[in-house]
Amino acid sequence: MRLDGKTALITGGVSGIGKATALEFARQGATVIVADINREGGAAIEAEAKAAGLAIEYIELDLADLESIDACAARALDRHGRVDIQVNAAGWDRIQPFLDNTSEFIDRVLAINLRGPIGLTQKLVPAMAGNGYGKIVNVASDAGRVGSLGETVYAGAKGGMIAFTKSLARETARYHITVNCVCPGPTDTPLFHAQPEKLKIALEKAIPFRRIAKPQELADAILFFASPRSDYITAQVLSVSGGLTMVG
Repeated sequence: MRLDGKTALITGGVSGIGKATALEFARQGATVIVADINREGGAAIEAEAKAAGLAIEYIELDLADLESIDACAARALDRHGRVDIQVNAAGWDRIQPFLDNTSEFIDRVLAINLRGPIGLTQKLVPAMAGNGYGKIVNVASDAGRVGSLGETVYAGAKGGMIAFTKSLARETARYHITVNCVCPGPTDTPLFHAQPEKLKIALEKAIPFRRIAKPQELADAILFFASPRSDYITAQVLSVSGGLTMVG
């Protein structure tokens, strides 16, 4: 599933699923832009990529800041003229009861997981439409499909991303842009390891494969939707959860 000659922008690309995806895309021949709030992580992945002979560059992005979103999109387009593939992989949450959520917490969860990705996509789609080609892959969560205890607002935001995927796919099909969604289950990322130990153990036991996903396993699914192998597939939602969620 080669991506030669393609330019890809991946949010949240300095760690976890985003980083695994950035490295895989670059190995498949893409020029990759990693957009993330973590400057040190951005410098680190640039250095790692350079040592491996891969084309990865970093652009700072704060998905909770609309000015940062505008600046990131403008910089990417100024440098490369186009973005062929966009992967909205960034996400953030913290487990806590809904009744304990502050308004500031709710705003941040919605900004990073829903409002920010929508805003960035809106800035990049016009160039894709003008080129008559584009691949958008949204990374949501199975929390958005079946709900998740202690993640009510996060689940709502990810459910919104699933609906956004389907609706945007309808609007952009005329421009030969595909829009699909990957929903991870529990995955070996910093976000997962920030959860309480009892919860992590319970989740591992609940997964039929009895282990959490590796970031590379999510990257492989994202690569499929970003590659020519999926040119006739749009508006689809794929769970990568080891069978934890079996949604029809």
